[in-house]
Amino acid sequence: MDRNPSPPPPSRDEDEEAAAGGDCIGSTVYSKHWLFGVLSGLIQMVSPENAKSSSDDEEQQMELDEEMENEICRVWDMSMDEDVALFLQEFNAPDIFMGVLAKSRCPRLREICVGILGNMACFQEICVSISSDKNLGQVLLHCLHDSDPPTLLETSRLLLTCLSQTEVASVWVERIRDNPAIYDSICFIMSSSTNVDLLVKVGEVVDKLFDLDEKLMLEWIRIGAVQALDQPQEDSEQQPVFRIVPCVLEAAKQVRSENPEGLDVYMHVLQLLTTVDEGIQAIVQCPDTGKDTWNLLFDLVCHEFCQSDDPPIILQEQKTVLASVFSVLSAICASQTEQEYLKKGKEHCQKKPENSVESNTEETKKSDLTQEDFHLKILKDISCEFLSNIFQVLTKETVTQGLKEGQLSKQKCSCAFENLLPFYSPVVEDFLKILREVDKTLAGNLEESFPSLKIQT
Repeated sequence: MDRNPSPPPPSRDEDEEAAAGGDCIGSTVYSKHWLFGVLSGLIQMVSPENAKSSSDDEEQQMELDEEMENEICRVWDMSMDEDVALFLQEFNAPDIFMGVLAKSRCPRLREICVGILGNMACFQEICVSISSDKNLGQVLLHCLHDSDPPTLLETSRLLLTCLSQTEVASVWVERIRDNPAIYDSICFIMSSSTNVDLLVKVGEVVDKLFDLDEKLMLEWIRIGAVQALDQPQEDSEQQPVFRIVPCVLEAAKQVRSENPEGLDVYMHVLQLLTTVDEGIQAIVQCPDTGKDTWNLLFDLVCHEFCQSDDPPIILQEQKTVLASVFSVLSAICASQTEQEYLKKGKEHCQKKPENSVESNTEETKKSDLTQEDFHLKILKDISCEFLSNIFQVLTKETVTQGLKEGQLSKQKCSCAFENLLPFYSPVVEDFLKILREVDKTLAGNLEESFPSLKIQT
């Protein structure tokens, strides 16, 4: 059966009958009487008597009658209207849906019920009411353990809606923090699902959680580390060990080609992880994780983002994800881990869009900074920080190789110096010292172009 949640439009006869009967919901043409009937049908479906009579027919419990599906889908569509949502709230519909979620084994019915609650939660008054119900909150969080992707998607959408409401966000953060099993469920989805829509929505939930509560982020980092230490080698196949960084990386790889916005979300999750020392260690402490992180981000920058033949508008579109990527790469470099994959830094530092960023910001100096310009400035600042970290790990050998391969030249070094000076003068001076040992002519030409360096050196 088609699982598309889009419901059929209400029939003209039903609309006219509702209007004539005077039982319209608010300013809509939806009938109160009809809605009562649908909700009553839901109550009957999960009543003890009905459950007992159907106990011998498990397949029947998993299926939803086509007529009932059409009707409850119409309620799903109607619930986007505030008048209808308020009426459902007054009729205690959330309690009915909670009963369905607690008792029904039908995936389609569970998906629709969570979807209706998600629509209702879009309205602040109802969101506060739903969030204040502890029992309903526990039932909804339990839905994250569901095996049905559409139900998981609607549950994630509902959670994101509630987390986006400042009045109730802390309530949900606390509930999630008090329920460690949610960590495993979310990590399992990120690491194993191929449903891009679900991965994007779950990523948005994780991003919002980490942004709202650093303590929760730290707990999730530590949970993975503790699980890895406590897990005996022989039991590794029985109980999977989830570490937050590999799970985020796997989800990012899944959404990479199909959903650029989703990739942006997961890059920001990685960036948030690097705002705490524990998060950086979670990336670099395990060589495989550090290598996987570096290789993915390196590949994105070198082969997908800010290519030399891209028009300027592309940089505008990619500025937020680039800022996240460069921030993570910079954190990895600054951690000073002696890993083989960091040798790619000498190439990577020349792929950065400082020149494009500089030209864009120069053009806008005559006018007030807009939000777009502000994001570009942030991107430039993060890029310069990353470039300075790259310069600090360059050795005589890597500079020599970079010159031979054309990765380092007067033009590229000049571009880098223009952006790094004067804030990163010590870094540039140290790089020049190495360059003089390798190519005195190039070093001299750069000193002529940047007199402040010649005076200081």
